[in-house]
Order: sequence, then structure tokens, then C-alpha cells
Amino acid sequence: MATSLAGKSIVFGITGSIAAFKVAGWVSSLAQDEALVDVIMSDAAQRFITPLTFSSLTGRKIYTRMFPADGEPEMSHISLGREAECIIIAPATANTIAKLAYGLADELISTTVLASRCPIIVCPAMNVQMFENPVTQQNIRRLREHGYLVIEPDDGMMACGDYGKGRLPEWEVVREYLLRSVSEPDLTGQKVLVTAGPTQEPYDPARFISNRSSGKMGYAIAQEAFHRGADVLLISGPSSLSPPPGIRLIKVKTAAQMYDAVFAEYQDKSVIIKAAAVSDFRCEEIHQEKVKKDGLKPVINLVKNKDILLEIGSVRDRQKQLLIGFAAESSNIEKEGLRKLKKKQLDLIAINDIVGENRGFEADSNQLLLIDTEGRKKLLPHESKVRTAEILWDYIVENGYLK
Repeated sequence: MATSLAGKSIVFGITGSIAAFKVAGWVSSLAQDEALVDVIMSDAAQRFITPLTFSSLTGRKIYTRMFPADGEPEMSHISLGREAECIIIAPATANTIAKLAYGLADELISTTVLASRCPIIVCPAMNVQMFENPVTQQNIRRLREHGYLVIEPDDGMMACGDYGKGRLPEWEVVREYLLRSVSEPDLTGQKVLVTAGPTQEPYDPARFISNRSSGKMGYAIAQEAFHRGADVLLISGPSSLSPPPGIRLIKVKTAAQMYDAVFAEYQDKSVIIKAAAVSDFRCEEIHQEKVKKDGLKPVINLVKNKDILLEIGSVRDRQKQLLIGFAAESSNIEKEGLRKLKKKQLDLIAINDIVGENRGFEADSNQLLLIDTEGRKKLLPHESKVRTAEILWDYIVENGYLK
């Protein structure tokens, strides 16, 4: 199923920290994603930001007290805890973390958490000395032992003037973990290796051979696998994209480095997706100093690189490992895809038409032609690369390719 926050019931527990104002932006983002957002505010939180702010953003009632007002049918902590698909405590103060760690329930946020059966995401935000205090660290470990997801705070300048770890994490990070918490966990238990981006083959310190791959498709595939519950390793060539939260990332530059990284990591993976655009050749001679213009030769001798996908196809365990390759083609797309599918012993190949409009390298959208070993073909719709990754995983899961 495609990853989406639309219609998801998300409860925010906002406690007394100066960082509370940042959460207004998070709530606004979720409301724009058409999530159903309920907000609980502690008494201390209301000293930093008003309930009116959040009611304006969500269009829903804001909960500030434990007991129901006249005419309300049931206690809020029961109804909110029962209906929530995920609860986010942000900012989470040291006091709140201590309460949750020991099951104390003396106000609406802590009682709602205890009454729920959904994933709980805790985002600590406090002075660095409070965060590093051994008691706070023990309480955080205790939360994790009980299944809470605690996202580490960022380093930075504090409102009090101190510098260190204790700033509320960025929404982009929290959102990734939220998506993982509310998505269909159809990849739980899968260990996925994805390669992405180009490689760079140096000629001298200033020049190299490369291609136009941005890494966007591979990164999207890795992130979608993470959302669906997989344990994901991303091996990436040079890319301007931010490291995906929650995903182990190995950065490489050359084809040889990518070869070494893949072969060091592939054996325990159940799914291997080679979306990287690896250079076919490298320079025979690498100059340690920049070659001046007058010294440049009109012909540069090249040496063929190892074919990572070909070699993985010959050694992987076909009974336990699903192998999917990508092919960037500009003509005879289907014919070339079939040739590579057979030659490299793949289970499935995804073929890019790199000369099509708004698809392939650098573009934000893509269209893939999928072909498997039984001759089944599927032309995916032209969509954003994020949506293409969702559709690709849907196809893999629904057609029983997983080992």
C-alpha cells in the first residue's frame, strides 16, 4: 500500500518547553497532509503557546484537562488513546520522560499514553545538562526497552545560551519515523540493500568521469522500504541529497568502492536493488596533480570496471535473495532490458527511458518498464520518483517476489 498520512489519526502531546512553538509547524504540515490531528497540551505548554494556535491549524478541539466537561460522553484519555494510530510527545521534557518511563499517570498526556496501544514517538527537548543527566538517560533507555521510539535531539544553541545536545529534532526526521509507524508493515523482517547515485572516476584532482544520475530514484526506493518496516542499507555514490533518517548509509565515490561495499554487505540481505548508475570505465592513469590545459592529451585511455550487478547475479542465493536491477536506456528499451535481465541473472529489471521528457536522470519524476523472468511486463505510470517507489514496492509485494 502507498505511504500516506491522509486520514491517519495522530495525537500530539505538547509539554512545557520553549520548543513548543516549533511543533505548530509540524501540526500545520500534518493538517496539510490531511491527517486527523488531535493536540493535548499540558499546563506548562500553554505558558509557551496558546491552544488557539493549534485549534486554528487543525480545525479541531484542543485537549487541556483530564476530566470531561459537562455533556462529554467519556474521558478524553480513553477516547484519544483508543483512536490514535500514533502518538507523538514533542517537545518531551525531562519530567514527562520520567513519568512515561515509570508509568505515572497524573495528567492528560501521560494517561492517554498509558491507555493507548499504538506506536509512541518521543522527541526530547531540554537543556543539555538535563538531557545528559544519568537519570534522564536511564529513563530514555527504559522507554526504549518498553517499545517507545525516542528520537535523539539535535546539537545546537539553547534558549538558555548553552550549546549542546537538546534541541528538538527537525520535522523531516520525525516525519520519516511517523510514516514508518503508520504505514502497512509489509516489509517487516526484510533486509534491503539499495544502491543509488552515480560514481566518479578520477582523472586528476579537478576532473573525473561520471554521469547525470542524481540518486533520487534509489533514495526514494530506500525510504519507502524503511516506511514499510524493512531494515535498509543504502550505498550511495556522490549525491546532494540529504541522508535519509533511519537508514544506514555508506557513501562511496568510485565504482571500485561501490563494488567493495556491495560485496561486503550483500550476503545477509533478502532484497538487493541496484539503482545506481555505475561508471563502466575508469581512467587507466590517475594524476595526483591537476593536469594543465597544455598537458591534456586528446585521448584518455580507459579501463573497464567490474560489473557489480553481473557478479552479484552469479553469486547471490537465488532461493533467499531477490535481485532487481535498473537499466538506463535510450533506444530499444524492452529488447535491452530483456538482454540484461537474462545476462545478469536478475529476478526483475526496471528500465528507464532516459531520453523521455521529465524522466530518468536528474528529473523529479520517472516511468519504469518492469520485466521479470517469466516474461511478465508492467509499464508503471509516469509519476514522481517518490510515488514511483511506492508503486514499485506495491508491485513487488503484491506479485509475490519477496523470498
